[in-house]
Amino acid sequence: MNSFRRRPPRRAAVLVAASAMTVVLAACGGSTGKGGGSPSASVAPGGTGSSASAGQHNRADVAFAQGMIPHHRQAIDMAGMAAEQASSGEVKALAAKIKKEQALEIDTMAAWLKSWGEQVPQGMSSMSGIGHGNPSAMPGMMSSHDMDQLKGASGKAFDTMFLNMMIKHHEGAVEMADEEKKQGAYGPAKAMAGDIVAGQSAEIAQMRAMLGGGSPSAGSS
Repeated sequence: MNSFRRRPPRRAAVLVAASAMTVVLAACGGSTGKGGGSPSASVAPGGTGSSASAGQHNRADVAFAQGMIPHHRQAIDMAGMAAEQASSGEVKALAAKIKKEQALEIDTMAAWLKSWGEQVPQGMSSMSGIGHGNPSAMPGMMSSHDMDQLKGASGKAFDTMFLNMMIKHHEGAVEMADEEKKQGAYGPAKAMAGDIVAGQSAEIAQMRAMLGGGSPSAGSS
């Protein structure tokens, strides 16, 4: 009788153990189904999976890239003239540096715009009438008259005109980059804007020193 009465407790213990195992397996299965939490961790608060994978950006970031690309292209055009028309080795070296750095930044910004499904500006006149003939469209942009004057200059006259115009051009780029730093949301774009502010501000100081400490306005009408 005593041995017969001990069996139910053993059955109960087995049932309790089985129930505990079921709970553990269910918990593990729930964690595995969520991928350990990694997918949800990639989504920023208030964002979606697709926007997170592309990087969080806003309209200010798009405007920055779409504006800075043609702005940089004009600077590259100006810098490209220096190889043949400048007389100063320092001017030629600075122009080559500007041309190389800004070409790389154009490639980066174009890649951002493509990944966002936005238009990549072509030339210097695709964004809202921006171009050499519309200098008021963006800060620091040269007019057609400015560019024609620079193309017609050579030697020391070119050096002086180039430095004056590039100072104005850089000041415009710094203004645009400052706006991106304040209004943008995309980390890499804000970082580039910071680099532009720092790098072009240093080049402005360098060009003013090359002009003898002055900062006259570009010779344009």
